[in-house]
Amino acid sequence: MPRNTNPPFGNHTCINYSKRLLGLGGLYPHKRWCTDQSITEGSTFHGMISREDADVSLCGGEGAYLIRESQRQPGCYTLALRFGHQTLNYRLFYDGKHFVGEKRFESIHDLVTDGLITLYIETKAAEYIAKMTTNPIYEHIGYASLLKEKVTRRLSRTKNESKKSHVSNEGHAPVEKITSLVRRAALTQNDNHCNYEKAHNFKVHTFRGPHWCEYCANFMWGLIAQGVRCSDCGLNVHKQCSKYVPNDCQPDLKRIKKVYSCDLTTLVKAHNTPRPMVVDMCIQEIEQRGLKSEGLYRVSGFTEHIEDVKMAFDRDGDKADISVTTHPDINIIAGALKLYFRDLPIPVITYDSYSKFIEAAKISNPDERLEAVHELLMLLPPAHYETLRYLMIHLKKVTQNEKDNLMGAENLGIVFGPTLMRPPEENALTSLNDMRHQKQIVQILIQNEDVLF
Repeated sequence: MPRNTNPPFGNHTCINYSKRLLGLGGLYPHKRWCTDQSITEGSTFHGMISREDADVSLCGGEGAYLIRESQRQPGCYTLALRFGHQTLNYRLFYDGKHFVGEKRFESIHDLVTDGLITLYIETKAAEYIAKMTTNPIYEHIGYASLLKEKVTRRLSRTKNESKKSHVSNEGHAPVEKITSLVRRAALTQNDNHCNYEKAHNFKVHTFRGPHWCEYCANFMWGLIAQGVRCSDCGLNVHKQCSKYVPNDCQPDLKRIKKVYSCDLTTLVKAHNTPRPMVVDMCIQEIEQRGLKSEGLYRVSGFTEHIEDVKMAFDRDGDKADISVTTHPDINIIAGALKLYFRDLPIPVITYDSYSKFIEAAKISNPDERLEAVHELLMLLPPAHYETLRYLMIHLKKVTQNEKDNLMGAENLGIVFGPTLMRPPEENALTSLNDMRHQKQIVQILIQNEDVLF
């Protein structure tokens, strides 16, 4: 809760608090946060008064607060709060919830309560907070060993219980809760686990009840938004600690709600595969029964049937049925594969490298162009590179059956260019101008698959 000295709150519009408070059926009661947590009645909104008058009104005790309208900027409102024997002033905003910083609250009272907690912690434990990340438990050898022991005991217990499911569990020790840290330690033991580097997908989170940071092992304070949680693996840490957590996210399948529209690296790590299972399964099905199908990847299958395949993958994962008995038209499977690539939040050829690939396509000398493309492929995230490599091997097989399917490298480049690479900003003119270069990049990848990969 930073001191208000023209802070960067953004272009938010203040509402008229006097009207809003009256519209709720009367003024908010004036509340005092004392050492004995007593509450006294009064009026929160004090009209257009000066800082000096607010200071006089609040000098009675710690934690007292009021809302005043600015004399210099009518229509703007300030929260005056007594803490540390001085009156602190914060510009007050409203966008459906009350806020003076990043956190948003349903009521002013909750905002003040959270602010007082934060101020107290930052005042009384500033030195300790500064040192929290200096000796984290996250990479501590002893702690990691303890986690691995817990996992071993749990897996052993689970195995025994599954063998003796008919036997009563009475007298057995309770199964220990597996935290995201324990899970991470267990997965590092798995030799088959895909070790692609993946950053955590941290999002601000409100924890119910007491919670501790899994990086520094310290308490998370505040009423709401006490820290951040990785939406892919469930790691819970302080916001400041999240800056120090390595890119070792191990996504949990329970948190991955769908297959399509899921980040590529997240999906392969969650399913413990080198490539998305959608790519493997669709390509295997196409190569078994569709390589000679005329217009493969150019001819569209029925949209509703493609959506059925998408729903099957989202619902059943690698157990999805895409066999000939369920989908006899191979164009449906080809369409589902193209749709998977189009739905990726980050394309196979990533946004970061898009412009570099386009520039490489513009190089006139074929050898230099090929060398430039090769260097750019090395910059792709490992999961993206592996997926692209596998797809190009497949598309090369498609071109080897061009006599039957009429799909050469150029035709496939037209189909897959906009599918595998998209400009970072949606711009119809840019996409139209780049289409020729997108086609050329995919064509180069197919024709030189054995050299580039």
